[in-house]
Amino acid sequence: MLAVTRQDDEIAHAAWLYYVGKLSQQEVSDRLGISRFKVLRLLADARDRGMVRISLEHRTSRTLALADKLAERFNLKEVRVAPVPVAADDYEYARLAVGILAASYLTRVAGNDQRFTIGIGWGRTLSAMADNLAGLKNQNLTFVSLMGSVTHAIHTAPVDVCVRLAAQTGGRAMLMPAPFVADDAAACELIMSQRLVRETMKVARSSTHAIMSVGECRDGAILFESGLFSPQQLDELRDNDVVGDCCGVFFKADGSIADMPLNKCTPCVKPDEMSAMDVVITAGGATKATATVAVLRAGFVDRLFLDEILAEAILQNS
Repeated sequence: MLAVTRQDDEIAHAAWLYYVGKLSQQEVSDRLGISRFKVLRLLADARDRGMVRISLEHRTSRTLALADKLAERFNLKEVRVAPVPVAADDYEYARLAVGILAASYLTRVAGNDQRFTIGIGWGRTLSAMADNLAGLKNQNLTFVSLMGSVTHAIHTAPVDVCVRLAAQTGGRAMLMPAPFVADDAAACELIMSQRLVRETMKVARSSTHAIMSVGECRDGAILFESGLFSPQQLDELRDNDVVGDCCGVFFKADGSIADMPLNKCTPCVKPDEMSAMDVVITAGGATKATATVAVLRAGFVDRLFLDEILAEAILQNS
């Protein structure tokens, strides 16, 4: 059901920015990362479908208003908020809805024959993105891991997501031959010095786009229950008031990177290496509010895709 409304949501988003947000057609083009010609076509479709009269007529207009507030509060180029017409604690549905938004974005920006290198993190929303990607074919796409992988073959690992995206689009996957976390900083430096890791890291750092998810750092969260960390590393996360991670970097609530040894133990592309990338963050579920705010406060994110329950929680608590 959600996939059917994807085109309607694209039309409504362009119309909202133009008619309600008072952006020019060129500004809408820049905001959405699409050509001005496509903006004109979307606006024409909005008029033809009766979605634009005196005001924007679309069932997701409320979520578009939430998106505007979040974009202004955190100085973002784009925010997409997925409607979640189910129970607030149905996190599986929320992740699915956000994954569909991310798939729509990927189709929008990479749906031509241009050459793009797209850095990929890991998480359940990104897995949902891969599950719901359809109609995108571009042999010039490279999907590269921005971080090391997990030891177990799970559906949300960056290796799995990169390979699935490459298979679906006809592009190629480049995988980081490294673990998500090393035992200590010296071991991480050794891993980073290996030729295949260096070559992959060079490609990852040159990514034109990056799509990552937000992870919670708290007891009961997937990161804490995954078996990735030693007991000492878990204590380190707790002792340093870490609330969330993004792509293997651990953040405190104020958006600062926690000054602790563990942040030197993850082979990954760091936020200060992403300044030339178009950085997308995905998050699903209200429990991600604290972690998502922390990542947004870090100041390296360009676009945010999330569900409406989480959007409301962020606006109420930030």
